Amino acid sequence: MKIAVGLSGGVDSSVAAYLLKEQGHEVIALFMQNWHDTTGTLFGDCPWKDDRAIAEMVARKLDIPFHFVDLSEEYSKRVVDYMFQEYKMGRTPNPDVLCNREIKFEAFLRHALELGVDYVATGHYCRKEEFRDKDGNCVYRLLAGKDGNKDQSYFLCQLSQEQLSKALFPIGDITKPQVRELAAKAKLPSANKKDSQGICFVGKIDLPVFLQQKLEAREGNVIEVFNDFYNGNELFQLQSKDILTDIELEKLAQPYCYTPKSGKVIGKHQGAHFYTIGQRKGLNIGGHLNPLFVISTDVSENIVYVGEGQDHPGLYRKALSIESSQIHWVRPDLKLEKDESRDLLVRIRYRQPLQEATLVERGNHVYILFKEPQRGITSGQFAAFYSKDELIGSGVIG
Repeated sequence: MKIAVGLSGGVDSSVAAYLLKEQGHEVIALFMQNWHDTTGTLFGDCPWKDDRAIAEMVARKLDIPFHFVDLSEEYSKRVVDYMFQEYKMGRTPNPDVLCNREIKFEAFLRHALELGVDYVATGHYCRKEEFRDKDGNCVYRLLAGKDGNKDQSYFLCQLSQEQLSKALFPIGDITKPQVRELAAKAKLPSANKKDSQGICFVGKIDLPVFLQQKLEAREGNVIEVFNDFYNGNELFQLQSKDILTDIELEKLAQPYCYTPKSGKVIGKHQGAHFYTIGQRKGLNIGGHLNPLFVISTDVSENIVYVGEGQDHPGLYRKALSIESSQIHWVRPDLKLEKDESRDLLVRIRYRQPLQEATLVERGNHVYILFKEPQRGITSGQFAAFYSKDELIGSGVIG
């Protein structure tokens, strides 16, 4: 088979290319550039240039053709613009999930297919299986990687059956230490390269500085909410109920509602849209025994609400809701039917251990009721649904 590997210059994609070459496939390297601007980045000028240089060295070492494609325009429109808009609305997006759906397995995949390849391979730690349904149609399964510490299936939670049909994940069955060992044994130039951090293709950033390219700084109040606010609060009381009516479930899935009267002004900030629920750093407010955490933001009133201590009740919720239009089924054949309830495993952020939960389809929403309250549920993030180790769907948290 002819396979294009998304060669990033990192060790994972390098070993993916190496394994495919060893298996006898016709392999080509395809390096994509997706970002030029360095505003707000925490490292040097253009890290992508170093990545490209290493990727070219890996391609030469493996004796495979090297191709370059600039997808920065698509990335800016489909990922970065979306990111700015979400933060503007007080939500916290996950650009890496969007990057995989819109760039790596869309724009990049389309470009690779124009080169005449059969598949596109990446260095993701996940697996793919396929089977034939009763009608003879091929169904693709997206499975967690064998390395539980590196499983990246969550980042692929928005892929479609069509995208999966063209995708290969050569390192999904091995662990990160094994990848490093293979890279060293093959003397690949990327063998000792550190893993990338931060936003996909942008890198590690100073978020407020990065966002100020399009979002203005605006001073507002930081209000501390104390534990007694939750005494008698209906949502707090519903947390402990095992059996809920539909109306109670709907109420429980809503975030706590705060007003300036919910607490006490303790400081100032430079823009509510620069903060996210669960955030600890960047508040710069002293005088507390325990750290302060963001528990809510109100971008319309430009208020940041905080609570003291990592066990503050405002950080925890037992349920969330997702509009049905925002639900994506990686396995359409397993989607929830009208008024159906199903026990599944759910992850609301990368590397979070899978959580036991019940998904309930009601009207225009899917509700997720967790067995245990979850910390830092954040609008705009993706909740991914698993059946054992198979990722079957996801949705944008409302």
